[in-house]
Amino acid sequence: MKKNLVGIIGGSGLGEALAVHIRGATSLKAVTPFGTPSGAILVGTIGNHHIAFINRHGDGHKFSPSDVPYAANIYALKKLGVKSIIASCAVGSLRERIKPKELVLADQIIDKTWRRQNSFFNGIAAVHCEMAQPLCGRLRKTLIAASKSIETKTHSKGTYVCMEGPQFSTRAESLMHRSWGGDLIGMTAMPEAKLAREAQMCYTMIAFVSDYDCWRPQEAKKDKQTLLKEIYGNLNAATENAIHLIKTALSHDLTICSDECQCRKSLELAVWTSDRQIKTADKKKLAALFE
Repeated sequence: MKKNLVGIIGGSGLGEALAVHIRGATSLKAVTPFGTPSGAILVGTIGNHHIAFINRHGDGHKFSPSDVPYAANIYALKKLGVKSIIASCAVGSLRERIKPKELVLADQIIDKTWRRQNSFFNGIAAVHCEMAQPLCGRLRKTLIAASKSIETKTHSKGTYVCMEGPQFSTRAESLMHRSWGGDLIGMTAMPEAKLAREAQMCYTMIAFVSDYDCWRPQEAKKDKQTLLKEIYGNLNAATENAIHLIKTALSHDLTICSDECQCRKSLELAVWTSDRQIKTADKKKLAALFE
């Protein structure tokens, strides 16, 4: 596989839209110890970089956020040789200043998920990765630099609240998330970011805003169908803006992958279980995570 392979995970809307921008795409089907990924992985080129792309929700948006096979997706990308991941996530805004169609390069996450596999090491070993900075700061700065070359307003930081779903927030929950310091609400950043850290890959996200969350009252004169059309319009526009940023970042002479990044050494002090207590079969099963 190509050196310094960049992984791209497509979220709502972006999954199908980005595929047409991949040059020389080859479709690969992966099998992992953690099940089957969301779909085939497209390996090809965007800009100056070799990439491996997976549609998080599968063809036709098959998987709801709670049902996405996150562990299989991350493991499959790691097995291919991916070192850095740029993920995209559709979000609602919790702040007046963060408007629909805009992009946010989040720097923090509050994890409210509870029914998803959030570690590769469950039942195998006690592994405690550092997560104070859940998103790769180095890679995020790279995207911030690229964002200066596009017209879309891109916020350089923000706190993403990841809820379980699949239902949206109640208004009381939305107001609570704001009081916590949340800037965005979404359903897919976790456990994706945690699993990428366990796989020793750099991971950052481009959050694209489809609407304001329900803390902000809707305009009374707009009916539900009008509001839905508006949200879809915002989502499509935000998706194109995210694609533009991804293409810009991959077309510039920017360092996307770096073996010197701390994310690439996240397991050095994280494994607390004695080596003799870990079964040989499990070591083989997880060998790709340590490469």
